[in-house]
Amino acid sequence: METLRIDPRRTYQTVSTFGVSGAWWAQVIGGWTEPDEESGLPKRERVARLLFDREEGLGVRCYRYNLGGGSMQSGKGTYSEPCRRAESFDTDGGYDWSRDENAVWMMQRAAALGAEEIVLFVNSPPERFTKNGMAHGSRPFVTNLPKKNYRAFVRYCLDCAEHFLAEGLPVRYLSPVNEPVWKWTGGQEGCHYAPWQVHRLLRVFTEEMDKRPALRELKLSAAENGDIRWFNKTYCRIVLGDRKIRRRVDAIDTHSYFLTPGSALLKALIGDRLPFLRRYRRYLDRRFPGVPAKTSEWTHMRGGRDYGMDSALEQTKVMLEDLSVLNVTSWQLWIAVSNVDFCDGLIYEFDDSRTFRLTKRYYAFGHFSKFIEPGSVRIEADAGPDLQTAAFVKDGKTVAVVANRTDRGIEAKLPAGAAALYLTDETHSLEPVPFDGAFVFPPKSVATLIVKGGAA
Repeated sequence: METLRIDPRRTYQTVSTFGVSGAWWAQVIGGWTEPDEESGLPKRERVARLLFDREEGLGVRCYRYNLGGGSMQSGKGTYSEPCRRAESFDTDGGYDWSRDENAVWMMQRAAALGAEEIVLFVNSPPERFTKNGMAHGSRPFVTNLPKKNYRAFVRYCLDCAEHFLAEGLPVRYLSPVNEPVWKWTGGQEGCHYAPWQVHRLLRVFTEEMDKRPALRELKLSAAENGDIRWFNKTYCRIVLGDRKIRRRVDAIDTHSYFLTPGSALLKALIGDRLPFLRRYRRYLDRRFPGVPAKTSEWTHMRGGRDYGMDSALEQTKVMLEDLSVLNVTSWQLWIAVSNVDFCDGLIYEFDDSRTFRLTKRYYAFGHFSKFIEPGSVRIEADAGPDLQTAAFVKDGKTVAVVANRTDRGIEAKLPAGAAALYLTDETHSLEPVPFDGAFVFPPKSVATLIVKGGAA
């Protein structure tokens, strides 16, 4: 029998939020006003509650809203899915705040239901500011934003932030650059930036933000690099090595993808993601001590819809690794809802019937977002070689998330003070289950244990 050991004397990072992005689905589902057959609520309200309500849903506290580039209005460019086009509030020098109505509604409901942190993120500048007049580039690995338009783009983003703040929305972060290293020549909105271009753009942001008292508390998220292996040190130096930029950032944001090539030889040469996480954390501790890291995007990059435990366990594995190895203070999932034949999203929606279905990924995410409060401190936890775990404490209550990714049940003695245990596996979906001093964690399962009194 294993033993779940929790040591509150060894403390690590303070966790702020778990989040999801509203890109590519909120502008669709935000218009579903017809009643849901199960609940009787408007369908859009039902989805909002499933994600953001603490009692009826996951209690997600961070919502990422996409400031679109305007490809929806213009119809320009090449996109793999219509929903990957996005609206812009820009009207050639003015603003039309009635645009993107459905997605704005979802952002407003997220905040009303308990999301305490909104991140405005940009994939591409509005088309009026780009070189080719489109929200993606024409040439691979060449920026689509000319230097002469930096300040106009910055002012547009800041005007949007001020507008939503004035509406009472908790806009805490602005992320102007998304995965700058990729080529971005179609498929979705996007813009390539060389590292020096990211640096120059962020300097303009800090200059303009300092002129606006209403944005005194607004922070920049950067640089949202697209793979934990490539150029992370470079972007860290750009964001954290400049004193003016650093005044506007409180962490380094990165995406936790590890895009492994198909070749077995290359896989063997590149190895596992964990060594990269460890090296990255050591680099941050040595070069920029005290600066937190955040995972600002991840999804299971695999084709085909998966409603079951395989992808739920992969998602849980990455979350636990990022929290326990990279010591991230926030973990944010890419799209919350998906309409494509791909392994992403917590919920799948069906455009033709305007219906949706929850996945095991949905419930697995809830093991974190529903129970780990903002301000919780990660503490030392171990449950043996085959049970992956992390524990967090706040206000005298400890929350431990335990994943069994094996094909066999594993019995473990539980700490004294264990008060409740919630389980997701093939037959349970974030459900309370009985235990008595010990518990057999079922094969391919995720569990959350609540311990009163702080720890054991």
